[in-house]
Amino acid sequence: MTKLLLALHVLAAIVAVGPVTVAASMFPPAARRALAAPDDERAGETVRLLHRICRVYAGVGIAVPVFGFATAGAMGVMGDPWLIVSIALTVLAALTLVVLVLPRQEPFVEFEGGGQGGDQGESRGAGAATVQLAMFTGVFNLLWATVTILMIVRPGSTTGA
Repeated sequence: MTKLLLALHVLAAIVAVGPVTVAASMFPPAARRALAAPDDERAGETVRLLHRICRVYAGVGIAVPVFGFATAGAMGVMGDPWLIVSIALTVLAALTLVVLVLPRQEPFVEFEGGGQGGDQGESRGAGAATVQLAMFTGVFNLLWATVTILMIVRPGSTTGA
């Protein structure tokens, strides 16, 4: 049963977290392209699609900790320090996505170019917003990379490699 739970946990992580990290990373450059060409419908569609991927797969990502807790319980490692740190980092990554990344994507999704040039100040503000969004996305991705490494290495674990 442990192997099945572990396989489901890993598959959920690949299927759910992978698309979010990729789509979230692609979002800031896509938003900059859409802002640079407000009449380009395809650029706007790309921004909306990337945001939708982030939202949908963030929801699907709930399966990762569910299977993770089941796996940890079956393996008897619930109190291991590497797991506790992984859980804390996972919570931090989820909060980063929900509080810092997704809400900062919203204004770009709602932006309708339609020939509205905007002034230079708005353009600079939007550019700064994409830079900030890219930074928060990088933090989100770094947190997940750290969790992945902890899951593989499991420092101090008697079940580790």
